[in-house]
Amino acid sequence: MPSTRTSIRIRVRMSSRPIDEPHRASSQLELLFDLTFVVAVAAITAQFAHAIAEGHGLTGLVPFLQVFFAIWWAWMNFTWFASSYDTDDVLYRLLTMVQMAGVLVLATGVPAAVGHADLGIITLGYLIMRIGLVAQWLRAAFEDPASRRTGLRYAAGIGLVELGWLLQLALVEAGLLPTSLRLPFFACLVVLELAVPWWAERVRATTWHPHHIAERYGLFTIILLGESVLAASRGVEGALEAGPLAVIAGSGLVLLFALWWLYFLVKAGEGLSDRRHRSYWWGYGHFGIFAALAAFGAGLEVAVEQSGRQVAASPMAIGYAVAIPVGVYLILLWAVHALVDADSVIPRTAVAGCVGAVVLSPLAAPWIGVAAVVALIAAACVALVAVAIRAAPG
Repeated sequence: MPSTRTSIRIRVRMSSRPIDEPHRASSQLELLFDLTFVVAVAAITAQFAHAIAEGHGLTGLVPFLQVFFAIWWAWMNFTWFASSYDTDDVLYRLLTMVQMAGVLVLATGVPAAVGHADLGIITLGYLIMRIGLVAQWLRAAFEDPASRRTGLRYAAGIGLVELGWLLQLALVEAGLLPTSLRLPFFACLVVLELAVPWWAERVRATTWHPHHIAERYGLFTIILLGESVLAASRGVEGALEAGPLAVIAGSGLVLLFALWWLYFLVKAGEGLSDRRHRSYWWGYGHFGIFAALAAFGAGLEVAVEQSGRQVAASPMAIGYAVAIPVGVYLILLWAVHALVDADSVIPRTAVAGCVGAVVLSPLAAPWIGVAAVVALIAAACVALVAVAIRAAPG
């Protein structure tokens, strides 16, 4: 009888994986890695939901986007590296575990960062993640001679920008960075972070797999939609006792299902395979999509919450906490779809009409209530799905 034991690869020389590798799918380690981000996303979504409920949605938006950028960028960096260099040997797994530990540390620092502008723990978590990633790139540089300069550029770029984040923390802690300059300082570091891949790959592009990348992005989309499922489930618990709660729960479920449907209308893997030069715009454009989904989860949670107790936010503000993320999601989704598959995207006029209906719906909240607003937004997105299905080729 053949052995059924799975061999453990102690060490595999790291080299670029083929671009056209057949049947390339997410590994079990990548799925485990994603679970740590569930914790981080839940933490920042809960903080943003609290800000919305207290009537401070606008002031809470910037801290939400700042922390979410750290979460998204760390996930994205690992994802694209793994698509090119996943060896799944012992050292690779251990360095991935280091990055997972960094995510969990970052998640514990979210309340302090958002509520008290205390960046200590969240910066520590980000540092741990970057140490793991720099080690991976250095390994790739020394074990894959053909891509050595690319690997060294990645390691150097990531390391230098990380010094910038540590400098920001030191200046804030010492009181040397005025409040008015903190956001511009942060924005400069974000630009540098986004520039590292472009600069590193000018000497030699990495061999990321288009279908693998598309699948990984799709999985992260599902994780973010899961936050909305959680909010809807809270409404179901009390649906029998409160009519508006049942409407919000049902409408929220229909709405997130429609958003899921729209995302997976286009097979991004095929489009990325034919248009690799658009990968930067496609990949970076997902920041807005992912952030909008996380914000949608926070807004839906507050919409459910206000059905059971009094909150400081007005019905119109709560309606917009759901409508604006949905509108942003639809616009950016159309844009990234157009980058990779212009022939089968959702009709532009239909997207514009749907976004218009979504954004106008909260204006009626003072008269019809939050539950009816969420139902109207869901109806508009369902109509867009119907139009897209009808317009789809074949």
